[in-house]
Amino acid sequence: MQNTLFVIRLSARMAPLSIALTTMTSMPLHAENATPPSPAPFAYVGTYNPNGEGVYLFHVDPQSGALQRVKLVSQLPNAAQLTVDATGKTLYVASEIANYKDSKHGAVAAYAVDRTDGSLTLLSQQDSQGATPVYVSPATQGKYLFTANYGSGSVAVFPLGADGSLQAAVTTQQSTGPAGARQTGAAVEGSFAVSGHDGPHAHMIASDPSGRFAFSTDLGLDRIYQWRFDPANGSLQPNTPAFINASSAGAGPRHFAFHPNGRYVYLINEEASTLTLYHFDQADGTLQEKQNVSTLPKNFKGTSFASGLVISDDGRFVYVANRLHNSIAQFAVGAEGKLEWVGETWTRGDYPRTIAIEPQGRFMYALNQRSDNITQFAIDKASGKLEFIDRYTAVGSPSQMVFAR
Repeated sequence: MQNTLFVIRLSARMAPLSIALTTMTSMPLHAENATPPSPAPFAYVGTYNPNGEGVYLFHVDPQSGALQRVKLVSQLPNAAQLTVDATGKTLYVASEIANYKDSKHGAVAAYAVDRTDGSLTLLSQQDSQGATPVYVSPATQGKYLFTANYGSGSVAVFPLGADGSLQAAVTTQQSTGPAGARQTGAAVEGSFAVSGHDGPHAHMIASDPSGRFAFSTDLGLDRIYQWRFDPANGSLQPNTPAFINASSAGAGPRHFAFHPNGRYVYLINEEASTLTLYHFDQADGTLQEKQNVSTLPKNFKGTSFASGLVISDDGRFVYVANRLHNSIAQFAVGAEGKLEWVGETWTRGDYPRTIAIEPQGRFMYALNQRSDNITQFAIDKASGKLEFIDRYTAVGSPSQMVFAR
């Protein structure tokens, strides 16, 4: 499939009208030096057709974290992949279509975000340089956007204009090689988890915290590619070695995240339902595998697919979403980044595609694709444990949620 990416800009204020009126009536005259109230964040949710109709805008209650739907802000088909730039002014969207401008490629687009009401203005869109773009991420310096095309197994780099708009891609790298094993030996007993070991399937690309290196996963080839990234011209060049193999044959590497200290990388393997710890060499930009653990509880048997992961802001906990098992696994981070199982929480929904933590770190949301809802959990700061709030938000086939202030 192909995706369309859009960028959106936010205006200077996001506070709802009710907050603005309260501030106006309660503040004394000539209060130029008073600190304005912190605006509540907006959330954007990307969805799959036909249940979802595009990208939805939600208001996030600053106290309870409750989501209130505001409106549909983009009708891009299968607008399932989102990211927002560091300033919160531009939203990028990848639409998983297969016919952008009558090609067999997807598309990426940029929207400007209006901070007053969260509405979007389309800035530009570009050919994703491959089929089915399933991941978009801004480079650390904010001058480029990375895109991973699952259908074709390619990754691409797009320069960004001063206004956040997307320019034509300057780099495209195509994965090649033998397909990985169709069945993983590291999965739990009774697993028939097979996603796409029939050729290259790029699933994610992102830069390291320094912006000098980048990594991309290929689920179909069971590889993690290691790149040298030049922020001056947007080029990706193979590092040494150019790739490392997944933690097990047929594992299906999917998504990864850097620990806040920049020295550890955690990667989920979709088909093996495992979480792998890598130590990151900040000098040469390479990964070294250190630990591999299951994301499923000890006694589980059968099929499940690991889908998303997040790390707490303080770096003490890692959370992983499991599809079919419909759970969120929690791990504590110990010495040298080592993982220790803490427990699992039922998502109260079906097929959680991703999980997200709101900017203040108090609440987590599970985007349950097949049950057409988002469920909310309170995060205990001390233990990191999740508590279901008994709050469901209806939205058709949700895929990903990002926040902007």
